[in-house]
Amino acid sequence: MKVLITGGAGFLGQRLARELLARGSLKDGHGKAQTITELVLLDVVHASDFGDSRVRTEVGDIAERSVLERVIDEQTSAIFHLAAIVSGQAEADFDLGMHINLDASRLLLEICRQRGHKPRVLFTSSVAVYGGDLPDVVRDDTALNPQSSYGAQKAIAELLLKDYVRRGFVDGCVVRLPTISVRPGKPNAAASSFASGIIREPLNGEASVCPVAGTTHLWLLSPRKAIESLIAALELGTALLGNQRVLNLPGISVSVDEMVAALSEVAGDDIVRRIVWERDARIEKIVGSWPGRWDTSLAESLGLTGERSFADVIRSYIADEQIQIR
Repeated sequence: MKVLITGGAGFLGQRLARELLARGSLKDGHGKAQTITELVLLDVVHASDFGDSRVRTEVGDIAERSVLERVIDEQTSAIFHLAAIVSGQAEADFDLGMHINLDASRLLLEICRQRGHKPRVLFTSSVAVYGGDLPDVVRDDTALNPQSSYGAQKAIAELLLKDYVRRGFVDGCVVRLPTISVRPGKPNAAASSFASGIIREPLNGEASVCPVAGTTHLWLLSPRKAIESLIAALELGTALLGNQRVLNLPGISVSVDEMVAALSEVAGDDIVRRIVWERDARIEKIVGSWPGRWDTSLAESLGLTGERSFADVIRSYIADEQIQIR
C-alpha cells in the first residue's frame, strides 16, 4: 500500500508518519490489513524520513498541479490530507488561506478523480466550521456557520469531499479535529495557540500570555489521541460509514479556568503563576465563535475515543515529551 500525508513535515504529520511506520499496515475499505510499502510525506519544507527506506519526502506547493501529480498515482491507496494554513494566519492573509485550505483541497480531489482509482481520503477539518447562535451541544449535523475565513475554507472543503464521495471519485471521510493541546515546540499563528502555550511554557519555566477570559470553553484533544483517531477514522469500513462521511471527534469540553486548575493539580501553583492574563479582542472573537460542547456519540459508536480529563492530557504531554518540570 502506498500512503500519502500532506503536511508531512508538520507536527501531526510527523507523528502520524512515525506511528504508521511502527504499525506497518493500514486496513482498506473492506477491513483487510494492507502492508505499507511506501509512505510519501509532502510539505513546503523537508520532512524527516526517519531513516526508513519506505519513506519518500517531497517538497513543493500543494496547490500546484505538477506537485500533486508527482505524489498521487494509481498506486496511492490512502491519503491523509493534513496540510493547512492555521486559523489566525488564514484570517490575516486571505489569499494564502484560500490557496492552501481551499484551492489545494479541490485540486487534490480532482487529481484523485482523474487517476480513476478511488483512493481513501481522510480530510482534517475543524471546530471553526461552526459559529454564530449555536445550540448548547453541537452535533455532527448541526448547520455549518463559520465566523472566520479559515472556518469557511474548511467548510467548503468538507462539502467538496462529500460530493466527490457521492460521485464515486474517492472513498473519503472528514474528521473535525478539536483544538490539539498540548502541542510541543513554539507558538504558531493559530488563534488557539494559547491552549497549548498556557500549559507548555509554564512547564518549561517560561511565562505565557492567556488572551481570553477564564470562562472561555474549548473542545480539546491530545496529540496522542489525535493520531490514534486519524488512523482509526481512515480505517473505518466503507459499509460502516455509509452516507455519514463527517465525524466530530471525541474530546474534552473544558474552560480555560479548568485547564489552569488541571495544571495546578499536576504541577503545582508555582507553575500556574507563570500565566499572564492579557485579553486580546481579536483572539477572543475567533475562539469565542467556536463551540465548546459536542455530541460525539456517532464517532464513539464507531470506536473512536478521547481523554477522560484535561489532567490526563497534561500528564501524557509530560510523559511523551519527557518534560522536566522547572
